[in-house]
Amino acid sequence: MAWLRPVTESDNVERVPAAGFVAQHGVQTAPCSEGGECIGWIEPGDWAQYERVDLGQRTEQIEIRVASATRGGVIEIRLDTPDGELLGSRSVSNTGGWQSWSSLKVRIKPTSGIKTLCLVFRGLPSEHVSDVRLWFAQVDAANTTIWAQFEDVNPNEAQVEINARQAVFYPAQTGINYITVRGLTMMHAATNWAPPTAEQVGLIGTHWSKGWIIEDCDIRYSTCVGITLGKHGDEYDNTSANTAEGYVKTIERALARGWSKGNIGHHIVRNNHISHCEQAGLVGSMGAAFSTISDNVIHDIHIRQLFTGAEMAGIKIHAAIDCEISRNHIYRTCRGIWLDWMAQGTRVTRNLLHDNHTSEDLFVEVNHGPFLIDNNIFLSGRSLWDMSQGGAYAHNLFTGHIVHRPELSRETPFHPAHSTEVAGLLNISGGDNRFYNNVFVQPSGLTTYDEAARPVQAAGSVYLKGARPCTSDASSVVRTAPDPEIEVAQQDDSVSLHLTIDPSWQLPNTALVTTKRLGLAAVSQVAYEHADGTPLTIDTDYFGKRRNTSAPCPGPFASPSVGKLTLRVR
Repeated sequence: MAWLRPVTESDNVERVPAAGFVAQHGVQTAPCSEGGECIGWIEPGDWAQYERVDLGQRTEQIEIRVASATRGGVIEIRLDTPDGELLGSRSVSNTGGWQSWSSLKVRIKPTSGIKTLCLVFRGLPSEHVSDVRLWFAQVDAANTTIWAQFEDVNPNEAQVEINARQAVFYPAQTGINYITVRGLTMMHAATNWAPPTAEQVGLIGTHWSKGWIIEDCDIRYSTCVGITLGKHGDEYDNTSANTAEGYVKTIERALARGWSKGNIGHHIVRNNHISHCEQAGLVGSMGAAFSTISDNVIHDIHIRQLFTGAEMAGIKIHAAIDCEISRNHIYRTCRGIWLDWMAQGTRVTRNLLHDNHTSEDLFVEVNHGPFLIDNNIFLSGRSLWDMSQGGAYAHNLFTGHIVHRPELSRETPFHPAHSTEVAGLLNISGGDNRFYNNVFVQPSGLTTYDEAARPVQAAGSVYLKGARPCTSDASSVVRTAPDPEIEVAQQDDSVSLHLTIDPSWQLPNTALVTTKRLGLAAVSQVAYEHADGTPLTIDTDYFGKRRNTSAPCPGPFASPSVGKLTLRVR
């Protein structure tokens, strides 16, 4: 933490340096990248006390400057002592790094005068973090012996369930097409790790087939993955590792095994509740092509952190060719959506992502495009990690860091339009992105693209609270004040977005985002269009409401009012 500051009617209130404590427990001081010193090495239960904090006539908010490279935690603001009256608290999520600073406001009980404040640091509530209890098994020719931790439970007196089944619903053969699975509760599967170079077995999986519908199901407690829309298995499984060369060979074998628009994919995964899976909520390597993944709630993915590797996310897809990922609510995961290799013709639209603590809401890795990201709400500490090129981003709300770091040494495929055939392979150089009609809130912004190898097009956006445009965006609105005060509030199945909109953010010179305006992705020379090849126009918003076609409002909402608003977004 770098500093705290009471939010009062006066603009002259001085910041209180976090390193200016009069007493503390557990924290240490360290150099701050923004100048001076900060406090760090903060663990749950630590605290820092500050004397003579001027709260003026009536203060209802405290602004704090924080950074986190972990899943985050909670800051409590208490009066006088660590166990004093609780004035308010605020959760802190991953901001992208120990020196990636973000300013947050904590609502407190109205308080006046010169006070002593104590900031107490807590871990995330128990519903965010699961206890990890270890076990070990030894297998011989006749017996399997298990040693396990049973905290506060006698396993000789309580019921103990040991999951030995690899899956709950999974065909033994490939090519079992047009199956509908509806309205089932499925849980407790001892699934194996599901990398893109091997057969991907989930709690429920389609096993290299076509035309499944998985809907209205409750899918939870899978050792690795909930739903797999993955590849077939063969004698090369897990032998080529997750190298670029190995995966190219995997693609070649998949094409030989019938990977085409006529044979594979076209699945519908909708209205499911997917949770408590330790690798991913949904994965697919090539078998998810031409699919629609919509209206799912995905949460508590990889929160126990039992594994490490490169496949953990709410949704993780290799080759999301012509996929639609829409209207999903993804939160409390290690990473929200991860599009890895061959995201061409993919559309990610009208999704709500927040509290994805340890990484980012959206990761696009080594794709050449075209892919379209529109009308999404990205609220985690890091909104976007871009290791691709050829993406189009329109009418999104970004409140977290945006990182552009192309992978320069991996030769990856691109395709003819709406096809699995490989048209060529090329290294990623970066850039060739379009950013139109978005809203960026600090620490978000597009300065990371100033050094992009390929030109970046940007216009019609709003940059707030210190967010900055890239040099190619000369027409957008940049405002340091007032603060949009964006907060997400979740109660049961309902999610509300609190925000304050100022009329000065409206742009008269915006234009509709269309296939014609987006042009062609530089490498594939393919248009940004619907999966059926028809042109698209982004003329509806996050709620499906029609936009003003002559001057569409930036961000995911077509015509919001001004002032303090509460929008139900789920």
